[in-house]
Amino acid sequence: MNVVAERFIELAVIQYYRPLTMKELSEFVESYRYLINRQWRIAKLRNMSLIAYEIGDTDWHHEICSRIEKLEGM
Repeated sequence: MNVVAERFIELAVIQYYRPLTMKELSEFVESYRYLINRQWRIAKLRNMSLIAYEIGDTDWHHEICSRIEKLEGM
């Protein structure tokens, strides 16, 4: 799992039991924004991958799949 996602979940659990400190709240918001941006990029690449597959551009399809794997591994 992504380090940022792990911290986000950790902060969400902490928030369930007590209010977050200002530093924790800042980390929570920053990690939330990062995860939204990351998911948006992955979704965009998946859509592009589908297009590449449908038009039969194997090289482009493999390039996009490689980028998706790299992002998902982050």
